[in-house]
Amino acid sequence: MILLIILVLLLVCLALASSYRLIMLRRGGTAAILRVLPARGGSGWRHGLIRYDEDRLVFYKLTSLKLGPDSVITRLGIEIGDRRGPRGDEFDIMTDDIVVIAVADKEGEFELALDRNSLTAFLSWVESRPSDRSRRMQGR
Repeated sequence: MILLIILVLLLVCLALASSYRLIMLRRGGTAAILRVLPARGGSGWRHGLIRYDEDRLVFYKLTSLKLGPDSVITRLGIEIGDRRGPRGDEFDIMTDDIVVIAVADKEGEFELALDRNSLTAFLSWVESRPSDRSRRMQGR
């Protein structure tokens, strides 16, 4: 009987977590495909949503039950690398309209696959960040 109660409680917790995640994803964002580097070939890509706030980009995987974001890219130390189109077996999950861009911050390196409009929004978000100098002056 106790085992049954524990099992029911676990199922309720799982249902609550998945409901919370679904609500978080339905709040909106930009469709994206992201992978954490290093990765081999076309592996490691995850579909999800990105959202921007003042200091960071957060990525929510579509297939995760994690309550918070699955990856976070901080805006302050962000570095934008090379752009490319999909290659090889990446065409299984991407189209010709997708642009893959290398992104790094203090915490790690990523590749972000976005359509052209989403890429424009991402680059605008990066370029509109306050300069290091203005941040230092605000901290005084």
